[in-house]
Amino acid sequence: MLYNEVEKSMLLAAISGRYDLAGYEFTPIQEHEGGRNKIYILHNKELKDVVLRISNLGDRTKEDYLAELEFVQFLHKNGASVANVIESNHHNLLEQFDICSNTFTVCMFERAKGMLLAENNYRYREGVSLHEYFFNCGKVLGKIHRISSDYTPIHQRYSFFDRFNEEYLNQLIPDEHALLKLKFNETIQELRYIDQNRTSYGMIHFDFGDSNYSIDFETGNITVYDFDNCCMGFYMYDLADVWTHGVGWIQFEPNARKRRDFMEEYFHYVLEGYRSENNLDETLLQKLPLFINVTILENIVDEIETMLREGQKIEWDEELIYLEKCILDDIPYRGFFNEIYFTEHPFE
Repeated sequence: MLYNEVEKSMLLAAISGRYDLAGYEFTPIQEHEGGRNKIYILHNKELKDVVLRISNLGDRTKEDYLAELEFVQFLHKNGASVANVIESNHHNLLEQFDICSNTFTVCMFERAKGMLLAENNYRYREGVSLHEYFFNCGKVLGKIHRISSDYTPIHQRYSFFDRFNEEYLNQLIPDEHALLKLKFNETIQELRYIDQNRTSYGMIHFDFGDSNYSIDFETGNITVYDFDNCCMGFYMYDLADVWTHGVGWIQFEPNARKRRDFMEEYFHYVLEGYRSENNLDETLLQKLPLFINVTILENIVDEIETMLREGQKIEWDEELIYLEKCILDDIPYRGFFNEIYFTEHPFE
């Protein structure tokens, strides 16, 4: 992100005026690798904390951002547990600023109550079973999907197939990985045969994991945020994302049978929570291995796009090598139950 001290000073001053932020302390959040945005937590002793997000990569239009923010606002209005958008003084969902020949897109959100699991050292509520957490995770996602099924966009967000299609993958993935391209193209073709109806396909989070929601450790309630990657897609993709994030609880267990038993139990409670809020097409649930492969597709595409965006040479690290082998050798569930998996170096 192009962001020097001169730009920072001028930009924050401009933002403060547009959002009445006098008296707030700005605390930057450390950017993660491949991150798209600059995030600040804004604190005022007399008011609730808010979250400021600044973007300037230039790869998204104003309409793209508005489509995201309108969706978040719709979810919140209809009872989903999401961190709502805060409008500017001009009653806009976003504001744009031209500073030193750069255009910065700015939006603000309520700060979710609670904290990340990682901030609590992956410890859940004292004396409460993890089953509650797994259930609540599925429940909050199920409600988001149920509300999404009634959503009619004003500004249209891109669809899954706009970004993940045969032509783009053939251009993006290096030619030395021709067999991977072929496998991914077959995956895309299989997805195209799935019916895109209102119960299976709509606006999804597309990055649903414990780094994108906070937990109130007094109640167990979950508040979701960071819809930066949201798009039109299959609801099963978000559930596959939940499955892939669940492996972290058992990834160092050397016994594959125990890993499988844990994941079955984990996902059982996730689905119970999901079904408490939304109907689930059982025929699509049978395609979970397919959608887990789609999460691999997204991982690889995102890694390549990040390398190109940051001007790096495309190189296959140990994680990408592992994921590619799972696809080429038709090893399901990211190889988590296969002899390829090595607990001392998970997913490498």
